[in-house]
Amino acid sequence: MSLITTLARLEAVDSGRAQPLATVCHRHLTGRPLVLVPLTTAGEAGAPLGALVGTDRDAPRLLAVAQPRDRDLRFAFLAELAEAVLPHIESAADAVEPAERSEVDPETGRRTKVEVELCADAAQLVVPSRAGIDFVRLLGRSMRFRRTAEDDPDTPYPAPARVPLLGRWLTHYGERARVPGSSLLLATTDLLNRHWATGQSSLEDQHLGALLAWIDPPPGESGAEAAFRAELARDGAGQLLCPPAGPATDPAFDNRLLAPAIEAYDRARVALAAAEDGLTADARLGELSRAEREIRSLLAAVMRPTWDAVWRGLDLTRGLPEGARSQDRWTRDRWSFTAHRDRVRAGEPPQPRRDDAVTAARKLAARETAQAQLEAQEALDDPLVLAGRRLAGEAFLGEVAEVEMTYTESKRPSPRPLVTVRTDERPHLGERTKVYRSLDGKPQTAEFVGYAAEGPAGAESALVLRITDRMGRNRKPAPGSVPEPGERIAWTLFEHDQRGGPALPDAENTPWTHGGPPGAAEDAEKPDPVTAEDLL
Repeated sequence: MSLITTLARLEAVDSGRAQPLATVCHRHLTGRPLVLVPLTTAGEAGAPLGALVGTDRDAPRLLAVAQPRDRDLRFAFLAELAEAVLPHIESAADAVEPAERSEVDPETGRRTKVEVELCADAAQLVVPSRAGIDFVRLLGRSMRFRRTAEDDPDTPYPAPARVPLLGRWLTHYGERARVPGSSLLLATTDLLNRHWATGQSSLEDQHLGALLAWIDPPPGESGAEAAFRAELARDGAGQLLCPPAGPATDPAFDNRLLAPAIEAYDRARVALAAAEDGLTADARLGELSRAEREIRSLLAAVMRPTWDAVWRGLDLTRGLPEGARSQDRWTRDRWSFTAHRDRVRAGEPPQPRRDDAVTAARKLAARETAQAQLEAQEALDDPLVLAGRRLAGEAFLGEVAEVEMTYTESKRPSPRPLVTVRTDERPHLGERTKVYRSLDGKPQTAEFVGYAAEGPAGAESALVLRITDRMGRNRKPAPGSVPEPGERIAWTLFEHDQRGGPALPDAENTPWTHGGPPGAAEDAEKPDPVTAEDLL
């Protein structure tokens, strides 16, 4: 936790209201996101109980499983979920625009630009909390390997046709959510926590109702009081006024309302199966329908507050102007969305259960690079985030006092101007430390030379920096490439554009120290079979 975040939390405790951590929105929000509020069965990991899903805040689509232990009902739920989610994804997959991509020519080894299709937009999914992202990933893993009747007519429990396709997409969204700065799959709690600091712990910040109570408390009430009520207040029947934001349920709801309703549904199913004539079957079918409607109404009542809270959180975040570089990160999301669309349409197999060593290393390196890029871009987009880096000594703001033009000693001298900057901050500068400033959206590099011989009086110090690049190819620097006296500039000690690491080998060339090529473990020497002599 940075110093400025700690200060913001202390201020939130003192004022009774969440304090801003950003002045702009650092995540891209589409105009039509798909909100998914999942609910799972207690005691059985990944067993779906119900969901609210849709793009219209006033008309969510309710999906429910009356008996979560019934395999057929769970498959029917997944099929309904696919019908609700896949059209939204496919609508974004069909609209494309021309784009250029750099590719390596396999014959010459040179990089060339080729024109390809890029999806004009990508489908965005929003869930209430981080646990919702884990559930999306779990759903994808459990669905993408399902066999359909079309794939294998002899499979014992065939899945509906579109279920494996939805599993592949949910797996991709779950993997993409692990990339820092990605906005394909967003958790509302993480979105709000990035932009506001509350007076409670990070664990309590995962409660969406309490988090919203700190950010936007009712009139005349502090955030702490409103959050306490959101977490613990119950009605006369002992039910929470603000149910958990999924996918877990409240034990009081499970024991007092849901369990009796499911038992009534089970009794109605047994009675219907035992009916001996048509009139009796019709009557008992009506009882079964009433029991199912009761379960659906219970699930709708417990999920609707979370549904409304997600849209309220999106409204609060949309009140901030979008950061300048969030569109760049969204473009990378669109490239990822397009690449997965192409793999699906090409008929490639689903994502493997476990990545090979090279793929895992590439993912880790890409996420580390994305994290560094995100931290740098957020600081460049947001003065409040930059203030935190300045407090940490990783950036400083100074006024240009003097510019002295110098040149390199070479056959073709290049400009290396010395810039004296006055600042009252204390950045962590060492000999020849590189610092950067943003020039026309791109970083310009300078080296720290030392402190001026005669610094100004008071707390200020005078730093001497040598500009080293982005001044053009002529002897005279390009206009605007050298700071002018009196100009106030933010300098950073961190790079604005992160460089990639060394190239990794192809998967077929995985070294033996990392398991060898894919499939090597299957061909490895198997252990000796167990014999009677091996047993006591």
